[in-house]
Amino acid sequence: MTPAINLAKKHKIAHKVHQYQHDPNNSHFGMEAAEVLGQDPARVFKTLLFACNGDPKQLAVAIVPVAGMLDLKAAAKAAGAKKADMADPAIAEKTTGYIVGGISPLGQKKRLPTFLDESATIFETICVSAGRRGLEIELTPVDLLQLTGGKLAALAK
Repeated sequence: MTPAINLAKKHKIAHKVHQYQHDPNNSHFGMEAAEVLGQDPARVFKTLLFACNGDPKQLAVAIVPVAGMLDLKAAAKAAGAKKADMADPAIAEKTTGYIVGGISPLGQKKRLPTFLDESATIFETICVSAGRRGLEIELTPVDLLQLTGGKLAALAK
């Protein structure tokens, strides 16, 4: 089990775990998950870390549909920052305890400000990384926000 799955279990959150064989030649981790699991790409979300105000250590988490992209201006606004840049992958891995392509918003080593794209609310459940490439956890957006201490925001473009 991963820290993400353990966190959901600890809090008795209803969830499903979906596992698939990750293709090491595919670097589009989220779209791969949606395709292999037969899920709507609007319902499968990727976890992205961004740095606020040019400070590589002032990080926040954005959870957006794999079918879209993170709007950095919207992310900065949600985090109360003047600007946002994508986090350095090595810093993201060190901060979360997960590898790129398997970064889960749940069970990270360091709890960061977390923002979930508001489009998640149109679905009963959504899928996010469970902490490894080829492993997804399905849960309600409300439970995801509860477990991460996150907030809803318009983040995707």
